[in-house]
Amino acid sequence: MSSLAERHQYIIKKLQKEQYINVIDLCNELKVSSVTIRKDLKLLEDKNLLFKIHGGATLSNPYIVDRSVNEKEKLQSNEKKSIGQAAAELVMENDSIIIASGTSVLAFARCLPINMPLTVITSALDVALELARHPNTEIMQLGGMLRKSSASVMGAYSEGILKDFFCNKLFLGVDGIDLEFGLTTTNMMEAQLNRQMIGVSQKTILLTDSTKFGKRGFGKICSIDEIDHIITDSGISEHTIKQLEGMGIEVTIV
Repeated sequence: MSSLAERHQYIIKKLQKEQYINVIDLCNELKVSSVTIRKDLKLLEDKNLLFKIHGGATLSNPYIVDRSVNEKEKLQSNEKKSIGQAAAELVMENDSIIIASGTSVLAFARCLPINMPLTVITSALDVALELARHPNTEIMQLGGMLRKSSASVMGAYSEGILKDFFCNKLFLGVDGIDLEFGLTTTNMMEAQLNRQMIGVSQKTILLTDSTKFGKRGFGKICSIDEIDHIITDSGISEHTIKQLEGMGIEVTIV
């Protein structure tokens, strides 16, 4: 398969099926050079048929804009509730956990058993308020600069507090997941705080709906291989699941 039209048809069909395509895979499948594939992707991008990203292409716009927590809470709400319920099953009595910010982890906090004895550290104001009615939950609300769009704190003060603790599990939300670039958020200071959370946690569990895959935010949190477990919905492609599991990451689909 070497004609331009045939290659383009093959690329679009593969992209529609898998949501993401890799340059190297296309080179092997189409028996052409990486230069040829990159030119093909550029032509298709110029026609608004895909978005080029590092190492490949995706159907959805990979560049994320910041949205308020009130707006994001309305998106994929059913999926987030199911993800939260699955995550809550991983929490044991007397665990010491960190809950980061975001609507997926807020959904998780709402699913935690009200009488379970827990210690929770969180940067998110809405998470702390949600758990304040749990009689057996000790809550440490991090301080620092308030990021209004996520109703959470960030900055050096928050990071400094975390250095004195070590927790069983971190429940993390993100704005974007790119298999090559890693996990991202739209704010660099929040990304830095999330990195600190990963550093003081025994296990990092990512809670995300499938629309976040193939997206990138401004601030990189970490590489994919620093995550232990991902809980997401059935919208994720089989190809992506296989790639994640090939990296040794446990994947739970709800």
